[in-house]
Amino acid sequence: MADVIRDQVEAIYRNDSRRVLATLIRLLDDFDRAEEAMHEAFAAALGAWARDGLPGNPRAWLVSTARFKSIDAERRRARFDAALPEVTAQLHPESATSGDDDEVADDQLRLIFTCCHPALSLDAQVALTLREVCGLTTEEIAHAFLTPAPTIAQRIVRAKQKIRTARIPYQVPTRDELPTRLDAVLQVIYLVFNEGYLASSGSALTRHDFSAEAIRLGRLLLELLHEPEIEGLLALMLLHEARRVTRSSDDGELILLDMQDRSRWDQRLIAEGSELVQHALRSRRFGPYTLQAAIAAVHADAQTASETDWTQIVGLYDVLLRVDESPVIALNRAVAMAMRDGPAAGLLAIDALMLDGTLRDYQLAHAARADLLRRMDRRAEARAAYHAALALTRQDSMRRFLQRRIDEVDGGT
Repeated sequence: MADVIRDQVEAIYRNDSRRVLATLIRLLDDFDRAEEAMHEAFAAALGAWARDGLPGNPRAWLVSTARFKSIDAERRRARFDAALPEVTAQLHPESATSGDDDEVADDQLRLIFTCCHPALSLDAQVALTLREVCGLTTEEIAHAFLTPAPTIAQRIVRAKQKIRTARIPYQVPTRDELPTRLDAVLQVIYLVFNEGYLASSGSALTRHDFSAEAIRLGRLLLELLHEPEIEGLLALMLLHEARRVTRSSDDGELILLDMQDRSRWDQRLIAEGSELVQHALRSRRFGPYTLQAAIAAVHADAQTASETDWTQIVGLYDVLLRVDESPVIALNRAVAMAMRDGPAAGLLAIDALMLDGTLRDYQLAHAARADLLRRMDRRAEARAAYHAALALTRQDSMRRFLQRRIDEVDGGT
């Protein structure tokens, strides 16, 4: 019986702990108190449920137990001093939660927007979201970004202090505030996904745990807040995720898009992503994520690399650049131009972009330029560009790929 209860508690922790935490942060108005109380409640559940059986609403039981354990701890610390009235006020019925699904969903939405508040630095937003919303450990976050764990821990601590001292409200933005606040949330989710889709450093090309968490957050956000650009971001992540297993070989070597085995692409994810893209486009209230998803959908539609509709892709990049004048988007458009009009046209566009130095330290710009030079048989220039890309690359699989390209150029292949 004890083993059965333990398995049930562990399953509920995996599935519901972040929802429990979100509600506790609202009730206790403190990240650390909420997390400590949540863990105490799960520990208490092992004994109580073995004795009394599984409650009808385990999540509500956990929230209630955690809340009162935290209040009891504060009462003990207060020692019935002047702080006691404030502690006792938390016992009022209006502070309680019924565990209602809509209420819990609202708590999760509040937590996402709190972690992504513009008063916090982007690094802090990412770290806090991964820790509090996704439930990753400090060590896991540090490992992914090759940052010392104490640095990540301090980043999270400072973010919580900022929320507390600046009195950042634990709430969903108003309709007027939503456009600017939603942008920050979407940016953080996409940064998390990108780190999973193409790790910025380390031995593994991808981090499936990160991309899976980002997709989970995207689904959650769309359930809670129906906005076209959330559809667009979720579509973009799904369409990229559909190709994940084909992006590297069994021994971890990078496989470029035109060499991937398209029969292994996940058609279920492609269908879902494509439907989301179409729905977002029909709304006519879409933004850059939807347009990027539309580009990904064109790639997904091509049965072979040679069938890719590069004219449509360049056209979509033209529209995207009017929405977001990012130099990275301009670089991607230049690569698409090279596929449509030939490597010389693409190289001309890339060189124009690199004149102002914006992409000087962006390894993918040097790698794209090197590839076009290689295709034009300008081997000395290609070798120099590949070396420039290699010097900027911290990801092991990408470094090996670039070194193979250098060897091919040196060998004349």
